[in-house]
Amino acid sequence: MRVVIADDNLLVREGIASLLRRAEIDVAGESGCADDLLADVARHAPDVAIIDIRMPPDQSDEGVRAAHEIRARHPQVGIVILSQHVDLSTATRVLAESPERLGYLLKDRVTDLHEFVGTLDHVAAGGSALDAQVVTGLLSGFRDRSALAALTEREREVLQLVAEGRSNRGIGDRLGISERAVQKHVTSIFAKLAVPSGEDDNRRILAVLAYLRP
Repeated sequence: MRVVIADDNLLVREGIASLLRRAEIDVAGESGCADDLLADVARHAPDVAIIDIRMPPDQSDEGVRAAHEIRARHPQVGIVILSQHVDLSTATRVLAESPERLGYLLKDRVTDLHEFVGTLDHVAAGGSALDAQVVTGLLSGFRDRSALAALTEREREVLQLVAEGRSNRGIGDRLGISERAVQKHVTSIFAKLAVPSGEDDNRRILAVLAYLRP
């Protein structure tokens, strides 16, 4: 896999690059601003661009705007937003286009290199991966509170893990239940939320995230 990294913090940027190279990921470019990021993507055609939200010159939403530009020019490139904080307006802005090939992770919650690389693989393959805190924020703004209230506590846990991009097996491993039990919960969730389920994980994720958008 080939990636490019954009973060104006030198230590963070080089730290991410060092970890990924340890995992034999090809880090083709490192940049500290949006313009250099766009140039790196055009030059190296990465599988995934890892982007901070705030970058020079204004330290506002330059990273998000660059992500939109990348998706318009290079739709085959996956985007992983790596942020210090949960920014729900940013999450909804990028989800409004399409949650496909998109990840939104919090820097201080990326503690496992193997899991991080797995997330990059998942996004590069066309999937979605949202940090649990981002999903929780989206759930809190759910457009149909009565439908959400109809879910059991276990179904809410499963919905959150589905929205994070986990497979039935991954959800079962996390919750200590069988894949068959997970599928029953997923079927119930879609019935209660009136969201049609697809046959593959990615379609399920896209349907859930589409319904969770404000």
